[in-house]
Amino acid sequence: MAGAARRHLKAAQKLYDEQQPTAKPGCRAVSGYLFGLAGELAVKHMMSRSGMKPDSGDRRNDPFYAHFPSLRTMVADAAHGRLQGRLKQISASGVFENWSTDMRYAPTAEIKDSWVDKWRTQATDLVDKMGDL
Repeated sequence: MAGAARRHLKAAQKLYDEQQPTAKPGCRAVSGYLFGLAGELAVKHMMSRSGMKPDSGDRRNDPFYAHFPSLRTMVADAAHGRLQGRLKQISASGVFENWSTDMRYAPTAEIKDSWVDKWRTQATDLVDKMGDL
């Protein structure tokens, strides 16, 4: 998951930076989606490093299969192990507010630049925290 988090962050950053006049519209919105995936993967890597394990028999209630925003609540409820405090702190922070997998279908205009800017910072922070482990 750590490699995937870094890969998604790198791709998101490239799209985020794509602002030349000839750039296809929507690059920034798509970068926001990828920033969210990078953040999710970073959190899930931390969950794994904390000793949490996926439960493929109950995907609906397993944070390893969840996406923001429900991932925050699920992690807060299920966090345990040596990184429990860090995971609960991330969950309580409101990270990736307004982000949802449904945004992949949304018109570009519905994805606010201010949200993407915030997600960029949050994803970078989470991937950086992942490196501390």
